[in-house]
Amino acid sequence: MTTATPLLDPRVIALAHYAGRAVLENVLARHGVTFQQSVTLRLAVVADGPVEREQLVDGVVGALKNDPAEVEGVIDELIAAQLLAPAEGPRVRITDAGRELYARTAGETAPFSARIYAGIPEEDLAVAGRVLSLITERADAELAGLSALTE
Repeated sequence: MTTATPLLDPRVIALAHYAGRAVLENVLARHGVTFQQSVTLRLAVVADGPVEREQLVDGVVGALKNDPAEVEGVIDELIAAQLLAPAEGPRVRITDAGRELYARTAGETAPFSARIYAGIPEEDLAVAGRVLSLITERADAELAGLSALTE
């Protein structure tokens, strides 16, 4: 008996997301880092120098749909752990320790990602990327509409 390939739907997306996230969180846990902290560090790493704290908060909120106050707390945790540091004005910067930790966890995660995506044809990845980007765009628009109703 063969199983039909499922159509993409919220459940299929969630299962893929949480399976991949579980792999990442396993690596992060070995370094005492949470998923939110990792996302925040990544945004600080890819920034070209110090980043406005508000911009960092907005980036994490945009990616994870967290409450801004929760993200502020994550930034404070990273500053306390000396992975981020205050910079001039309302800016923060990644520290050498933060950059090293991010590089280490990304490096440890890379082989898992490579095995997960291995053998998937590039054209399939391109289609999946387009579809998931469109779903994200539409879901963000729906969320903005819901937020407008509560304001």
